[in-house]
Amino acid sequence: MKQVLSYIHPDAQLADNVVVDPFVTIDKNVRIGAGTHIYSNATILEGTTIGENCNVFPSAVIGAIPQDLKFKGEKTEVIIGNNCNIRECATIHRGTASKGKTVIGNNCLIMAYCHVAHDCFLGNNIIMSNAVQLAGECNVNDYAVIGGGTLVHQFTHIGCHTMIQGGSHVNKDIPPYITAARNPIAFCGINSIGLRRRGYSNEQIDTIQDIYRLIFNSGLNVSDALQRIMEDIPATAERDEIVLFIRDSARGILKSGR
Repeated sequence: MKQVLSYIHPDAQLADNVVVDPFVTIDKNVRIGAGTHIYSNATILEGTTIGENCNVFPSAVIGAIPQDLKFKGEKTEVIIGNNCNIRECATIHRGTASKGKTVIGNNCLIMAYCHVAHDCFLGNNIIMSNAVQLAGECNVNDYAVIGGGTLVHQFTHIGCHTMIQGGSHVNKDIPPYITAARNPIAFCGINSIGLRRRGYSNEQIDTIQDIYRLIFNSGLNVSDALQRIMEDIPATAERDEIVLFIRDSARGILKSGR
């Protein structure tokens, strides 16, 4: 569907039932999937792919060039999955030569005034509350919930099923399945409510709690705690996810807040 009061570049590819409200700008080399609604005054720039059944609300800007002085005009992308809601005034920038693309998965809610910088990779079912600011090359894994006004340092990794308190300054990696709060950012327990809502059993949650007791409450350094975990706790998907996350952490993980 093409709206006469909007600008849609002739090379843009829109599914037949895409809804484009007045005063929208859609640039060249843009693809938008079936059932997506682009609301008034949204701007979709070159190199953007948006999946099916998404909503892009007024004054959102997707696909602008990155705010990175190393960017030299290279051809890069923004890729957004299906069933995503990009709320008012959110901004999502293209990648750079570093990774070539900024990616948001399926079923994500990016609330008003959020920013997703160049080369970020977001998984599925992520919630970013109002005014969360992700700097460049952050990774956010599935089912993470980031509270409003949170600032996330570049190159930070946020694990799956995490809950981060609003107003946090995240300058360390946040391992999976936990809640994080306070300034400086600190471990504040297991995200047990979120895990139960997503079908995790009491046994799985207890195992996760045992793992984090060894990491944060045993008096062991992180390397020794990981060794103890591998020796004492039977292999599960959750154990391996936590151990691999921490071993791969480039920034180091947050400290205990207890």
